[in-house]
Amino acid sequence: MATLLYRMGRTAFQRRWLVTLLWAVILGAVGLGAAKAPAAGDDGTSFMPGIEAQRAFDLIGERFPGADADGANARIVFVAPDGQKVTAPGPRAAVDGLVERVAAGSRVAAVVDPFTAGAVSKDGSTAYATVDYEVKAGDLTDDEKDSLERAVEEVRRAGLTVEVGGTALAAQPAAGGSSEAVGIALAAVVLLITFGSLAAAGLPLLTAVVGIGISTAAVLALGSVFGLSLTTGTLASMLGLAVGIDYALFVVSRYREERANGHDPREATGLAVGTAGSAVVFAGLTVVIALAGLSVVGVPMLTKMGLCAAGAVVVAVLIALTLVPALLGMWPRAVLSRRVRKGRAVTGEAGGGGSRWARLVLRRPVTVLVTCVVGLGALALPATRLEMGMPGAEAKPVSSTERRAYDALAEGFGAGFNGPLTIVADVRGVTGAEAAVRTIAGEIGATDGVVSVSAARFNEAGDTALFSAVPATGPNDEDTKDLVQTIRSQRPALERETGATFEVTGSTAMNIDVARALQDALVPYLAVIVVLALLLLLVVFRSVLVPVKAAFGFLLSVLASLGAVVAVFQWGWGASLLGVEQTGPIMSLMPIFLVGIVFGLAMDYEVFLVARMREAYVHGDSAPQAVVTGFRHSARVVVAAAVIMIAVFSGFMGAEESMIKTIGFGLAVAVLFDAFVVRMTLVPAVLALLGDRAWWLPGWLDRLLPRVDVEGVGLAGRPAPAADGVPGEAAPQEPVRT
Repeated sequence: MATLLYRMGRTAFQRRWLVTLLWAVILGAVGLGAAKAPAAGDDGTSFMPGIEAQRAFDLIGERFPGADADGANARIVFVAPDGQKVTAPGPRAAVDGLVERVAAGSRVAAVVDPFTAGAVSKDGSTAYATVDYEVKAGDLTDDEKDSLERAVEEVRRAGLTVEVGGTALAAQPAAGGSSEAVGIALAAVVLLITFGSLAAAGLPLLTAVVGIGISTAAVLALGSVFGLSLTTGTLASMLGLAVGIDYALFVVSRYREERANGHDPREATGLAVGTAGSAVVFAGLTVVIALAGLSVVGVPMLTKMGLCAAGAVVVAVLIALTLVPALLGMWPRAVLSRRVRKGRAVTGEAGGGGSRWARLVLRRPVTVLVTCVVGLGALALPATRLEMGMPGAEAKPVSSTERRAYDALAEGFGAGFNGPLTIVADVRGVTGAEAAVRTIAGEIGATDGVVSVSAARFNEAGDTALFSAVPATGPNDEDTKDLVQTIRSQRPALERETGATFEVTGSTAMNIDVARALQDALVPYLAVIVVLALLLLLVVFRSVLVPVKAAFGFLLSVLASLGAVVAVFQWGWGASLLGVEQTGPIMSLMPIFLVGIVFGLAMDYEVFLVARMREAYVHGDSAPQAVVTGFRHSARVVVAAAVIMIAVFSGFMGAEESMIKTIGFGLAVAVLFDAFVVRMTLVPAVLALLGDRAWWLPGWLDRLLPRVDVEGVGLAGRPAPAADGVPGEAAPQEPVRT
């Protein structure tokens, strides 16, 4: 592996203009394809096939073809001034006028008048009208949204408080770009401080931008074919930026080191790609494993996001192995430190801080190990109380009209009104369908915890009925989850009695089912990626204990970060400091995202840091000295990569959406724990305690495993450093452990 990559690096350096032109052509081709590709439409796949709420949702779409179950909607809430009622002549006339104006819209499927539908609170202070559209929220035009807002504003001038919930006027996801721009700016600052050279800082940024451009354009170009979108590619752009900078950073850093050791530019490039490039390949493979493993979760959207992001990582690896050495060929001296450019003799890149830290840990390995494990274990304790759900309007800022509409409905109609359960009854082939539906609705309405049941609505074929049940408790309340299971448990008896069956869906039931399914999928997903990564690291490090230690450290960091997320966003510890106005269940997808992304980044740091220790050990260093050598050469770059990631992810905590805050906070603290506590502290402590046993491998297994030479044994005997630009004779062979 090292020899192959060494030759690749030298070839890219020599044919730098051809390599750069090829990447420019690729970028232009996918960009042109993205510009000419049709917009991606709905691919028709279910969010999570197999769960009851999704089956019921799909049945509604099949049996009620005239109404898109996923169409945009607006719930317009009217609140009368204190001491007055919305049923008074003046307010009622204003509401009736709004209903007439909104119903005249060309793509409005239906408008429910609050007075004819009985959508008025018992005290008459609050009422609501429901507007359903024929298209999804993202397909509504600005004129259609403005028309609704103008109608609402006229009612407000009549003296009523009017707020709008639902999806019609909710802010749609932006096309993106701002987060990446902030990340690039922060990365530039960190890289400039790390390298002290504009060229050395700019090269990783340039190649990362090229990688993001290719990946994003590819997603757009293939969007209509595979049902991809900018939302699907969000994870790809985020991780493409992250690993693109990291991988180029390690190659450039190793190049600077080899140049400081006296090698000419072409040889230094070959050695950098042969050694650091080997670590890049296997680090990239671990990330790809984690992302492709998302397919086992059973969520088509997650599968697409994972595969798109895995593709972005592959692009980043290829760029690090080819474009980076080509650009080094164009500016062989510009990326060097100022000291080397001025001709001062330097032996290797400076790494005194890393060496001192490693020696400090090696002096007290037991104390350090116990402190790390106990500290991360304590932080992980709140994760045992993790409650998963899908935050809705209640998690939005109180400044938003959606949140105010939510609060007004809860005050006027009860907490459960914001999370009604939708029941779809299948009466195909049943004699006395209407009587069967009445029986089902009556039994559900009599269930403890159900406040009311609406009148049933049949489809044109008369074989399916829809009605809703309002719980007494809120959407994320544990009693509501129990109520859903209670209603479903009544199904066998009602099916025997009526011959009809029913299923429960709606946003509340969907969130409950998705949370349970994702919780059940978390352990298999974790097992798949950990086992595959253990096998990969076994091949890379040719050690039994190092991969086990890596997996153990990852579990500690991810559980600690989950615990921190629960403590802040579920329990409210320090939530006000982050601007979190409402605590509650953690987004259902958060643990899966956290495990996948953090696993990939954690293995990145593991491979880069420990591969250098393995290289030193194989070339003759003692086990403790190998740890110090690895830190001397890699610690500063690993710290820079981690700081970049923390800064980028922390930027998301400034978003107004609670879900975005949660993702940003979770990823930032996870990288903090994994990079600085696990990889930089716990890893050297464990290796110090293990000594030579850390690199032990049974003989039979050593013979079975392929040799990938990530430590660069095959590069021994390369020409000695040049003297005055003239290559020397072959260097003496270093002692190599086998």
